[in-house]
Parts: sequence; C-alpha cells; structure tokens
Amino acid sequence: MHLFFNNKVVNDIGNSNKEHREKWLKKTLLKLGKGKRILDAGAGELQYKKYCKHLRYVSQDFGQYSGEGDGIGLQMGGWDNSKLDIVSDILDIPVKDKSFDAIMCVEVLEHIPYPDKAIKEFARIIKSNGKLIITAPFCSMTHFSPYFYSTGFSKYWYEEVLKKHGFEIEEISYNGNYFEYYAQETRRLYYMAEKYTNTNLALKRKNIKLIEGMLSLLDKINAKQKKSEEMMCFGIHILARKVS
Repeated sequence: MHLFFNNKVVNDIGNSNKEHREKWLKKTLLKLGKGKRILDAGAGELQYKKYCKHLRYVSQDFGQYSGEGDGIGLQMGGWDNSKLDIVSDILDIPVKDKSFDAIMCVEVLEHIPYPDKAIKEFARIIKSNGKLIITAPFCSMTHFSPYFYSTGFSKYWYEEVLKKHGFEIEEISYNGNYFEYYAQETRRLYYMAEKYTNTNLALKRKNIKLIEGMLSLLDKINAKQKKSEEMMCFGIHILARKVS
C-alpha cells in the first residue's frame, strides 16, 4: 500500500517486493530458448504463465488451498485451482524422468513441509543442463496457512541443497535489502494495529506524521546503503543449472 498524507505519496520505499521479483522473473524466463518445455511447480492461479508465451508451459500444484485456509495470518480470500494441468504432491509429480527443459518454483518453498525433497524431485524430472528458477522469501509473515512451514531461506540453504541434488547455481539475486524490508513492515503497521489491537492509527495526525517521518528517514538511509541485504531482504532469486 502507499502511505498518503495531504493527498501526496510520501515515497515508495517498501512497496517494491512483488515488482522487483516479477521483473527478475520475466527477464530470466525470456532468456530460455523458444519452445522449451517448462514446469511451473506450485503454480497456484498460473499468474506467471503470461511470461511463458514463447515456451511450452505446464502447471502443477497440489490444488488444496481454497483462499481461506485456516483463517490465520494473511489469506487471499479466494483461489482458483481449475486451470491446473497437473494436480499432485510436489514431492511426487507424475511425469517421467527428465521431462522438462526448465522448472520454475515461485514463492512456493515456504509452503512445503520438506522443501529439500522438492528439490530432489525437480532433479529427477529436469533434463541435463536444464534451468531451475526459484524465488522464495528470505523472511515472511504467516500466509496461506495452514500450508506455511518456513519463514524463508538464506543463500546458504540454496548452496547446500542445490549442490546436493546436482545443480550448479548460476545466479543469486537479492530482492530488496534491510531498509526496504523495514519500510515494508512500517507500512504494514496500519493493518497490524487494526487487526491485533483494534487501533486505527490513521485516525490521529500524529501517528501518520510519525510513520511518514520513519519512511522518509528509511528512504534517505537506503540511498546510501551497501550490502544490507546480507542481513535482511524480501527474498532471494535463484537461477541454477542441472549438471549431474
């Protein structure tokens, strides 16, 4: 959300999580050769199919999330599983070995109880030299529960698990940094205060000015930041190649 004060947007820091992720994803998918067969693992509502028009796109998901979940944390409210090509457990996808030239798994790993086993399954169904495209949170709030098993993953997790299953990492890209993450959660104060304290912060001008001031400070600090993403960020983007 944008924070408005006197009908002006204070600044945009903290709003770029999804934008940065989708920009990276689109760029990475466009580099795949035309006609390559790609699996969208944990595809949900197929929101990234639009970036795969040059590819032979196949979607997979377990198809059990309804949009309501258990009512805890952040939920979507509605969810459409009707367009999936494959409905299965992501740890046991009913396709032959080496079926795909590429696999993308976007913001899914935190919703898998045993994500390392998902990587093992990807290794089975991807061709030699095939590309694995992953994004997942570095840190996240409870969402899509009860299907929420991890708040996020560090680069060290990817380095360990991908190598174990025969992948070589070609790119590690950080989405955001500490100050952008802090700004995101500062913006979320309105929602959190109302939901968990029954307090509407926007009713008082002093609260708005306080949050406005914090966002302004974060924006100024962020302009000078160097490598704070190693401490905290929205998420990490991975491009890997199957080598063995």
